Order: sequence, then C-alpha cells, then structure tokens
Amino acid sequence: MDVQNASSQTIPSYMKYVLGGTAGMLASVIVQPLDLVKTRMQVAGASGKSEYKSSFDCMAKVLKSEGILAFYNGVSAGLLRQATYTTTRMGVYQMEVEAYQKNYQKSPNVLASMLMGIVAGACGAVVGNPAEVSLIRMMADNRLPEDQRRNYKNVGDAMTRIIREEGVLALWRGCMPTIGRAMIVNMVQLGSYSQFKILFKEYMNEGLGLHIVASMCSGLLTTIASMPMDMAKTRIQNMKITDGHREYKGTLDVLATVTRNEGVFSLWKGFTPYLCRLGPHTVFAFVFLEQLNAAYYKYVLGVESKQPGL
Repeated sequence: MDVQNASSQTIPSYMKYVLGGTAGMLASVIVQPLDLVKTRMQVAGASGKSEYKSSFDCMAKVLKSEGILAFYNGVSAGLLRQATYTTTRMGVYQMEVEAYQKNYQKSPNVLASMLMGIVAGACGAVVGNPAEVSLIRMMADNRLPEDQRRNYKNVGDAMTRIIREEGVLALWRGCMPTIGRAMIVNMVQLGSYSQFKILFKEYMNEGLGLHIVASMCSGLLTTIASMPMDMAKTRIQNMKITDGHREYKGTLDVLATVTRNEGVFSLWKGFTPYLCRLGPHTVFAFVFLEQLNAAYYKYVLGVESKQPGL
C-alpha cells in the first residue's frame, strides 16, 4: 500500500460506533461492582437516614447479606447501557474529532473539545436513558423491603414491565438530569482526555502509557464535576410515585432537598466508589478504544503507520 493511499484510510463511521460501544462494555464489566456501591450509597439517604457509614461499609454489608454475586445485580442493564449510551457518545465524538481535523488540519482546541463532548454526551444520554433507568432500579432493588421490591429478572423484563406498569415515557424518567450529567461528563471527560494527551505528548510517546495517564487525569476531573448531577439522576430514576405524588419535582428540587436535609457534601455521597468506578472506567474505556482503533487500522485496513487516538 503506498503512502498516499495509507494516509487516506480511515475507520468507517459505523465502526466508530461499534468500537466505542465495545470499549464501554468491556470497561463496564470490570467496574460494575463499584457502580453498584455508588448507586446504593446515593439512594440510601432518600429515606432520611444513612444506611452505610462509608463505601467499605456498603461493600461489606452487601457481601454479608446478599453474597458476592449481588455486586453484579443489573449487569445486563449495565451492558445494554454501554451498548446504547457509550456506543452513541463515543461514535459521535470520534466523528466530530475526525471532521474537525479534516476541516482545520489540526487537533481540536480546548473549547472545541468541550463543545464536541457536550453534543456527544447529550446524544448518548437520550439513547441510553431506558437502560439507565433499568440499571438504577435493578441495582437498588435489594435494599428495599421485600414487599416493595420490583424483582426484575433482567433488563428485558425491567423495560417490559416499566412500559406496561408506568407507560413508555417512564423509560425516559430522569432524562433531563441524565442529559445534564452526560453533557458535563463528556464535556470534561472527552474534552480533557484529548487535551491531556496533547499536553503529555511533550513528555511521552503515543502509546499505552500516554493513554493511561491522560485517562486517569480525565477521570478525576470528571468525577468532581459530574457527581451532583449523577446524584439527582439516580434519585429521580429510582423514586416511586405514590398516588400521583412525586418524591421530587425535578433536578433542582433533588439538589435543594439533598442539600437541605443531608448537607451540601451529600451531593458527593459515594465519591470514593464513583471515582473508583469512573476513574478505571475512563481508563479502561479509552485504552480499549485506542487499542481497538489501532487493531482495526493494522488488521483490517492494513495501515501500520496510522496513529490511533481521539
């Protein structure tokens, strides 16, 4: 293959979505237990009392009362969420970056990366919200009294019952805070990852080490910025409507209620498992994506010199 033809080779648009979703699903399987702990801690204070003293206390109680397999409650919904949400956001973002590089002949700057992350996040949130609702409910179910549990068998059963019992729009309950969270997450995560790569490229070569360092820094920033919106999303998606009465009116009501009743720092409740979940998930997702991109260039397109990257 000549140099000119090699430089023109690129990953097809549909494969950007496939590779993005695959990377997210692989990462999700690894961090699912931490996601469950984060969710349990976020919904624990909704009754006005805290059930867990810390993340480790939560893990110990889940392990003691429900067994080790309980950490994978909702894993089918988690995988579907990655297959929808991450497939969409990663695919959209990669196409945005490629279009920017093609039009401007350079890597996106900070503002461009952030704006592209916002768009990618919003698109992914809308597509992935049904799986998100199912995931939150399945992970929180075992902490409820037996007579209040939904007892969904799997994500298919969860979505079917939600539609039958609450209407199809219930699958998009909490969609606005989900979109808000996704816009923040992707603005910070995708945007900062690109910028950290550019920054650290002055000291490191393109490769696994660079991908890990950039994604770790990105994961920390993303955790701090997105937790309040993640708290609001979790509370809204898990709430029950009794006699037409909604526990929360919306995102701002959740934030105000939690701050008033539980303290402002409760907006970051579950920070440790969230960081331990989002940090590694960011690392694994980006590393898997970079390696999948590289493998596609090498084994499918036959291009050795093409560098992967966002």
